[in-house]
Amino acid sequence: MKTETNQIFKKRYYLLLFFSFLLQQSYAQEQIKITGKITSATNREAIPFANILIKNTTSGTTSDLDGNFSIMAKSGQILVVSYQGYKTKETNINKETVINISLVEDILALNEIVVVGYGSQQKKDLTGAISVVKAEEIQKRQVTTVAEGLQGLVTGVKVRGGGRPGQEAGIEIRGLKNLQGTNPLYVVDGLITTANRDFNPNDIESIQVLKDASAAAIYGSRAANGVIIITTKKGKKGPLKVEVSSKTSFTNMPTYDLMGTEEFAKLNNQAYDNAGIPRQNLNMAVNTNWQKEVFSTGLIQDYNASFSGGGDNSTFFMSGNYFGNKGTVVSTDFDRISFRVNSSGSKGIFSIGQNLAISNSKTNEMSGNPIIDVYRLLPTIPVYDSSNPGGYGYGKADVASTFGTNPLALADFLDTTNENFRIRGNIWSELKFTSWLKYRFNFGYETSFDSYNFIRKLGNWTLNQPFEQSFINQNKGRSETQLFENTLTFKKEFGKHNLTALVGQTFQRDNYNQISGTKRNLLVNPSTGSYFDVLNLGDSPEVGGFREEAALTSYLGRLEYNYDDRYLFNAVFRRDGSSKFSDGNKWGNFPSTSLGWRVSNEPFFKVDFIKDLKLRASYGELGSGNIRNYEYQGFINTNGAIVMGNGQNLYPSATQVRLANSELRWEKLKQTNFGMDLGILNNDLRFTADYFIARTEDVLFGFPILMTTGNDGGNPISNAATVENKGFEFELAYNKKINDFSFNASLNFTKLNNKLVSLGNGQNEHIQGNTITRKGNAVGMWYVLQTDGLFQNQDEIQNYVSSDGTVIMPNAQPGDIRFKDVNDDGEITNEDKDIVGSPWPEFEMGFNAGASYKGFDFSMNWIASHGATIYNGFRSTVDRFDDDSNYRTGIKPWTAENPNTDFPRIVKGTTLNARGDSDRFLESGDFIRLKYIGLGYNLPENILQKVGLTSARLSLSAQNILTITKYKGLDPEFSNGNIFERGVDIGSFPNLRTYSFGVEFAF
Repeated sequence: MKTETNQIFKKRYYLLLFFSFLLQQSYAQEQIKITGKITSATNREAIPFANILIKNTTSGTTSDLDGNFSIMAKSGQILVVSYQGYKTKETNINKETVINISLVEDILALNEIVVVGYGSQQKKDLTGAISVVKAEEIQKRQVTTVAEGLQGLVTGVKVRGGGRPGQEAGIEIRGLKNLQGTNPLYVVDGLITTANRDFNPNDIESIQVLKDASAAAIYGSRAANGVIIITTKKGKKGPLKVEVSSKTSFTNMPTYDLMGTEEFAKLNNQAYDNAGIPRQNLNMAVNTNWQKEVFSTGLIQDYNASFSGGGDNSTFFMSGNYFGNKGTVVSTDFDRISFRVNSSGSKGIFSIGQNLAISNSKTNEMSGNPIIDVYRLLPTIPVYDSSNPGGYGYGKADVASTFGTNPLALADFLDTTNENFRIRGNIWSELKFTSWLKYRFNFGYETSFDSYNFIRKLGNWTLNQPFEQSFINQNKGRSETQLFENTLTFKKEFGKHNLTALVGQTFQRDNYNQISGTKRNLLVNPSTGSYFDVLNLGDSPEVGGFREEAALTSYLGRLEYNYDDRYLFNAVFRRDGSSKFSDGNKWGNFPSTSLGWRVSNEPFFKVDFIKDLKLRASYGELGSGNIRNYEYQGFINTNGAIVMGNGQNLYPSATQVRLANSELRWEKLKQTNFGMDLGILNNDLRFTADYFIARTEDVLFGFPILMTTGNDGGNPISNAATVENKGFEFELAYNKKINDFSFNASLNFTKLNNKLVSLGNGQNEHIQGNTITRKGNAVGMWYVLQTDGLFQNQDEIQNYVSSDGTVIMPNAQPGDIRFKDVNDDGEITNEDKDIVGSPWPEFEMGFNAGASYKGFDFSMNWIASHGATIYNGFRSTVDRFDDDSNYRTGIKPWTAENPNTDFPRIVKGTTLNARGDSDRFLESGDFIRLKYIGLGYNLPENILQKVGLTSARLSLSAQNILTITKYKGLDPEFSNGNIFERGVDIGSFPNLRTYSFGVEFAF
């Protein structure tokens, strides 16, 4: 029986084996081997470790380090290729055995990892207002700093820069929130630092901009102006990869339309004749174009090389960069050399890593303001004049009187050099106790050595300047920052519940010390900028120095909860203690909470064309302690002995230079945000919108106080104001690929309104220059006299009367400006000034578009601003005729023969026509600008293989080459860092027209 059973099993086994063999042969005949390469549609670079799956099966593979893959599949099946940051692509399998696939970047990929401060989240889980900027968008532009590259790319972000070599660009996130400054907090690889001109933008991997309070609250007291988180490049597993890039740019300065000698002399003589004073004895043989003498074509050179790679347990990235900018203004340049080393490794549950950056930068600056001097100097003044000390021309009292300064003489006689050597980085270690619990320690360190050298050589550069001996001034300073951070992170899924919790403690210590030395009356020109080289020359040395330090300790926590990818909750709390405040006010608490509802994941939501719909709401409190160290303490400086009393005795004296204010406390920003994220057409079209209300209380500022207080050290800081800021912003983005053609476009829109709610100290307004900051209005509104045309004849002058019949401007003459008597008191005084406009735009926009076809790619960026009013300082100088300067070409002043003009009669001297505090010099700041346009070509694979490269790219680009505006100054996008006078354009360095050529290759 047993034998028969065994025989039956044997027959069944061999029969099963036979049929299995037949099935395998049939299956093998149907399958084919597919090979190919996965690349980026943007730059044709290989994508390693992309996921390749056969749709509706478990069969799959990944691409290797060079993007190559192979997989067995049947004809008629579908390959599904995916990679983080790119759109998933499906490809039909026919009879082809080689299938190369290019992936399109998903600008708003929902599974993209976003750094949020002490951690990361998937973009789909964000409940705060966070914008992500890809590094390539910045690196393709020719910029010195990171901030410059953000212009027009992010909603709610405004960049205020210029073209001066080494100039730091100002940046505002969601407008004005205080009265001290608007620059955000920078966090680079976990180190709180600056991303200034010493930082190499080519090292950037990604940028996150935290805009609302819930997103930024994890940084507490330093996040009121927003946070920019920068992650630098890291190595990836694989063999050594070398990348080299070179970019050369030429820059041109926009110029004023100024008169030559003949046209200038005609109007200058007319102005003197109308004033009834003798004409100047102008040198008609000279016709100097000061702009051509001072401005020239600038040159920027940007060279970068990087090395990266890694194995299973460690990776590394190294880079070196040289950036040189020879400015468009004589004797201005900036040079930077920087190096970076990032590495990390892991062994079991333990990981460790470091990020180190070293840089050395040097800036040669132009003394004075050549942007102003080129129009203050007359064309009848020669560049060189041997009769003047030093041999330069700058006018003479009765020949060419001017307050202008010869920029070429300044460049020769004044040397100003700033040099900075900086080391910054961090070391971190991580211990992963379990899959859901890890501890991280981070130590950050930054030290900076600054050197300022100033040399005054023998010679003069302006009229009526007393002869002065040469002297030298040198300052040397060192700053140091130490950061200690400990965090514990819990992250675990419980079915549909996803919970992440973070707790942490940080401590930061800062110190700075400086020494300075000055030597005067050297009698000779110093050969170097070193103070110690001239110790034996001139007067006794003047030496000084100071030291200061500060500390900040913090406790922080964050809770993230996600239920079924539908309901999202986030709560943050941070407590900061700062040495900048007295014992009773050192600590500040900064909480926030936010909610998100992904409506598109609800069972009842059946709208097929909407791929993603999320609603967001948040509230948070942030702080600011942006004041100097020891500000709450009183300071008294001792002076020399003074004679006092009946006995005429000598007594020591002292001056109070700072009033004590132990009640100084944190500024506190309270912000509410409502937002929506929408994705349609398979997320090819995405729309994001946010509305926010921000209110800053206890604003820190130094308003003027009475002299009777005895304070002699400027305006003491106090918590003196409340500022409100409201805004709406949206972004619409589209991204699509059809075969070899891909296209993307985005439009961003920002509308902001700020208002002074209260001023404190019993005040309702603060007047500064031609602006007023008044309760109930925006900060820095224009506060000037209002013009009302020109008087055409004497009858109009006599008939211009107040309500009581008083002739308002009895001394006017035909052709003079008629000013409005706002208070109806019968005369024109400062009491007639009124609010007439705002320096703040009603809205700003950015438009970005790009396309690629096979190896070619094209991109452009437009920006626009509407509603701002600018005070044109150039016109307020050259159009007033009170002091001698050059004039705008083509102007037609009023005369009896030319009454149909808006330009008043010209008179040398102080008249009402010469008043600069009127709306005559206010202009529309509206503009549309082509900020960037670029064309690139990526060499094809067959050429790369022949030359042994993995990628190669050529590019041409231009910046600021087209601006549509009615503004008569150099640049409507100018920068003025003064909060109250941000719309005043007097000598602001403009953005330059820039033309660039770049080469990049990798192997």
